[in-house]
Amino acid sequence: MKKKATISAAVLTAAIAAGGLLYFTHTHPLETAAAAPAPPPAVSVVADVVAQHDVPIYLSGVGTVIAYNTDVVRAQIQGQIISINFTEGQTVHAGDLLAQIDPRPYQALIDQYTGNLERDQAQLINAQANLARYTTLGEKGWATPQLLETQKAQVGQLEAAIKADQALIDAAKVQLSFTRLTSPIDGVAGIRQIDVGNIISPSSTNGLVVVTQIDPISLIFTLPETVLPQIQQQQQNTKAPLAVLAYSQDDTTLLEQGALGLVNNEILQTTGSIQLKANFANKTHRLWPGQLVNARLLVDTRRNGLTVAASAVQQGPSGAYVYVIDPNNNTVQSQPVKVAQISSGQALIDSGLKANEQVVVDGQYKLQPGTRVTMLHGQAAQEAIAQSAQQAPIP
Repeated sequence: MKKKATISAAVLTAAIAAGGLLYFTHTHPLETAAAAPAPPPAVSVVADVVAQHDVPIYLSGVGTVIAYNTDVVRAQIQGQIISINFTEGQTVHAGDLLAQIDPRPYQALIDQYTGNLERDQAQLINAQANLARYTTLGEKGWATPQLLETQKAQVGQLEAAIKADQALIDAAKVQLSFTRLTSPIDGVAGIRQIDVGNIISPSSTNGLVVVTQIDPISLIFTLPETVLPQIQQQQQNTKAPLAVLAYSQDDTTLLEQGALGLVNNEILQTTGSIQLKANFANKTHRLWPGQLVNARLLVDTRRNGLTVAASAVQQGPSGAYVYVIDPNNNTVQSQPVKVAQISSGQALIDSGLKANEQVVVDGQYKLQPGTRVTMLHGQAAQEAIAQSAQQAPIP
């Protein structure tokens, strides 16, 4: 009897406990719901659309701008500089007077030789007159043949003297012309190397000034020797010279567009590279001799190529990838891609993307596959990109 009472008490206790749990579940639903984790908030990102269009293919190298022509204006005679007729940095043209050497010593020589010429000419006239008389007398037998021959020789000597006098005058005039130091080419005058009153001579090392022709202008740049067959093939396929673009050192500003002039006739064994020369009109003088620039050689055009902003491409352990946005649920997935080139802030994609897909171009550091995102637009997107640029480490 006592044993049955004990069992009844245990059953009653279990029933009360179960009833209490059921009562707590039905009377406190908020406490139960709070136990489930809340979904994370969406991450704000800037997105862009994969574009499809014709894309130029460039080979990029580094080059140095060189003057099309450079001339050191030197003296061909010795003399004192009596005037400087240009200012440093001035644009000059071929034949412009840059400086004047004292011409008086050379003018005096011309006057001296001219006097000698006039004297010899007068003597020649007299000798020719005598020869004419002696010839007449000889015909009548009143002049000896020896006298006649002597007079002919004198006439010949005076004619030769006149030619020598004229040659001396011509040479002196050439010397006199050398007193005018003129520009041999169109260009820009550099720093003056000598002042008025100083003596200049052909042995002067620095000359008067350096004149540099900068329009047109040239660019020497290098590319790996492995691209030589590609360049040669494109030259055979294209009748016109290949286009070359010159960009600033930071690769953001197009300075000038020109054409490939030549591929050098040998490969640099020390670097395994080839030298190329391009020419530019340079009417705006944005290229300057000695300037270091980035050169892009146009070798092909990809028809209907796919491009995204270069900032969309990330690098991971397995290579390049981008975050693609799923339009159905606004989540992102990591998509491996193969990049053909990056130029002017745009990445040309060989594989991994489709036209009109949306990819993340800013805010990737907050993402992982499956993350929900909300896209920023307009001013908010610009501010986010600017903030990311400020926080980016300096390379």
